[in-house]
Amino acid sequence: MENVFDVLNERGFIAQVSDAEALKERLREPATCYIGFDPTADSLHVGSLLPIMALAHMQRCGHRPIVLVGGGTGMVGDPSGKTEMRQILGADQIEANVAALRGQLSHFLDFSSRALLLNNAEWLLELRYIDFLRDIGKHFSVNRMLAAECYKMRLESGLNFIEFNYMLLQAYDFYRLSTEYDCILQMGGNDQWGNIVAGIELIRRKGGRNAYALTFPLLTTASGAKMGKTAAGAVWLSATRTGPFDFYQYWINTDDRDVVKFLKLYTFLPLDEIGQVASLEGQEMNAAKTILAYEVTRLTHGTEQALAAYEAASSVFGRRDLPRTLLTSSQIPREAKEEAEAVPTTHMERARLDEGIPAFVLFAETGLCESRGAARRLVQQGGAYVNEERVKTFDALIGVEYLTGEGILLKAGKKKIHRIVVGP
Repeated sequence: MENVFDVLNERGFIAQVSDAEALKERLREPATCYIGFDPTADSLHVGSLLPIMALAHMQRCGHRPIVLVGGGTGMVGDPSGKTEMRQILGADQIEANVAALRGQLSHFLDFSSRALLLNNAEWLLELRYIDFLRDIGKHFSVNRMLAAECYKMRLESGLNFIEFNYMLLQAYDFYRLSTEYDCILQMGGNDQWGNIVAGIELIRRKGGRNAYALTFPLLTTASGAKMGKTAAGAVWLSATRTGPFDFYQYWINTDDRDVVKFLKLYTFLPLDEIGQVASLEGQEMNAAKTILAYEVTRLTHGTEQALAAYEAASSVFGRRDLPRTLLTSSQIPREAKEEAEAVPTTHMERARLDEGIPAFVLFAETGLCESRGAARRLVQQGGAYVNEERVKTFDALIGVEYLTGEGILLKAGKKKIHRIVVGP
């Protein structure tokens, strides 16, 4: 199997690494790595996709990824890259956020096969402060800490003492994972370099073991915008915060100059296929953007939602020609017939549609709802859609006027879709 260090390097994940040759050699054998995520909201956003994909590559190459959610450090707040103190959340809110993040991360990582999700609240909240200072704090130089990038920005605006502890806590996380899970690598954004290196030093001093740091570039788009930021706000991985269609459209609108880079970072498509995209222009590059949008949406929200977003975009903006020779490993439907077959479909006599079918009957009949009563409630709650338009009344008649070239598209909530076509 290919060395994961080469995979990450060739795809553009690596900004800095503490000892490249030694780490690459160590990764020839199965190893454990981790990345920390702050549970400051009930959803991650597009900016978190790069580290998530790095963990996914680690697992695909036979290593064990650990997702460490900061239930403990979230009560302190990481000062890295911030001009003011982060909001400190309560334990109940953090616990709810952690549960939500696990669901999102499960789209990318298989927690039933070696991948772990841990919460540093398990060990940080039990620390005895004086013991911690004597055992861990003695290994940290205040002068070196103040020189770290993560603190420099805050020194002028004001760095409070609770934030000053953050480096010690993150370093202690790495030490605990090294001791209990044989974790040898921490990855994170480039602004985390100082914190990660502090952990490496702590592991060396207290345990006499080698550990490694790998950081990712802080990405911006070709236009200079921060990844995952739009005029409307952040692009979230949660379907309730950013709908799959809007998520899909975010990637469709990728600048031509970013398409190759994003295909490398945010999909698993082979590099030799991606390399052929660099020379494309115009409509051919737009086709590559369509595949990029489909693949990232599929990874984040599942195949059904990716197909629905692709179909909705095609119906609104027109269907793009997707050459079969372009990014051939993608399972995106290349023709309308393939697309229709990929979505659950019911064939219905035209006479029934001529009469019109009450929405709640149609949603129950197609299996989108368990019963007509459930379908009524779905409509009343605003979760029923026909051709991307919300159904306003449960007995609204759905008939031939809703037919498009590919039939009638029904949606129940954000995840379940079904198509009605006329025929035997």
